This record gives sequence, structure tokens and C-alpha cells, in this order.
Amino acid sequence: MSDKTIICRCEDLTVQEIREWIEQGYKDIEELKRAARIGMGACQGRTCRRHLINELARATGKNPADIEPPTFRPPTKPLSFGAVTGGSSDD
Repeated sequence: MSDKTIICRCEDLTVQEIREWIEQGYKDIEELKRAARIGMGACQGRTCRRHLINELARATGKNPADIEPPTFRPPTKPLSFGAVTGGSSDD
């Protein structure tokens, strides 16, 4: 994959940028999420997760199947659309 290939379209992160983060010592998905925000955009990692796992496997010599997937954290309680937008709870 070219260094200029965008891995995370939501956060506009390239292969080169991810490789630089990995070279700085960020060796798992949770660390990279916090440092580079990869997987934290609108798609929540649906488009970049596989590419990130493959890049981490390449850099660390691990099998992609051995890379821990990111932790998914759903909202703690469901909210109505009205509650989010400031309307009534019936909206």
C-alpha cells in the first residue's frame, strides 16, 4: 500500500501517518485510537479497522487474527432524538 493511501477517510489519516504512530511506540488499536483518532469518525472504524489491523500486523510481525479488535462502547442508555436535539421526548 502506498504511503499516501488514506486508511481512515473520516479522520483523513494516511498509511504513512499510521506507520509513524506505530514507530513512535503505539502498538495496539486502543492506543492508536486515542493518539491518532483512527476509527473514531462517523463510520466508527467500519472502513479502516481491517486496514489498521493489517498495518499493525505488518509492523509487529503478528498474525492479523491475533490483533485485538477495538473496544466498542455503546451509549450507556438509549436517548430519544428529541432529547439530543433539545425538543420534546416525543420527537
